[in-house]
Amino acid sequence: MTPIAPDLSPITLVLQADPVVQGVMALLLLASLACWAIIIEKAVTLRGLARQARLLAEERPDAAPPAGEGLAAATLRAGQAEWREGRDPAETAGEFRGRLEHAMRAAIAATLRQAEPGLPLLATIGSVSPFVGLFGTVWGIMHSFAGIAARQDTSLATVAPGIAEALFATAIGLVAAIPATIAYNRCTTRLHRIRQEALAAAGALALRLSRRPARLAAAAE
Repeated sequence: MTPIAPDLSPITLVLQADPVVQGVMALLLLASLACWAIIIEKAVTLRGLARQARLLAEERPDAAPPAGEGLAAATLRAGQAEWREGRDPAETAGEFRGRLEHAMRAAIAATLRQAEPGLPLLATIGSVSPFVGLFGTVWGIMHSFAGIAARQDTSLATVAPGIAEALFATAIGLVAAIPATIAYNRCTTRLHRIRQEALAAAGALALRLSRRPARLAAAAE
């Protein structure tokens, strides 16, 4: 009589696993769902910020700020607000330009800071998930060995299901960790590039604004 092969499908492995291992798997699945939710949200957010940074580079210093509270609007509004105050008599042209640029840099930093929430969670998931999965694996193997000792049977049919359940926890940990690590690195790199592009555009705008006579500020209002 041919022995029946054990069912090693993912659903069966989860349902037959030790309660502790099941808890680890559930935690890792939740972490994976949170990871993908953050990845989708950051993809949309960073695409919009990149578009705003390109728009800022094309803005004229005397143009009306774009509608809304985007990166370009907030930056141009901050620079024009400082420019309308005019240049102080004791202030050099370089200091006036520096003040304008500082105001726009602060607006850029405040806007980009709003895109950072979620990135620390991605980093945490990417670094911790493999160890959480490994904990589930170690616990599952210990539970499997305890079962082997109780049944006094070391055949492969007896050992395989327990070992497979334990290793499945590590696999889920990697499924959560790999996308999180890749997404964190890509998001931080892209955010850095957007920041550099926006700061360069702010410096150019500050230079053009500082060259405009301060007495024209009233006419621009």
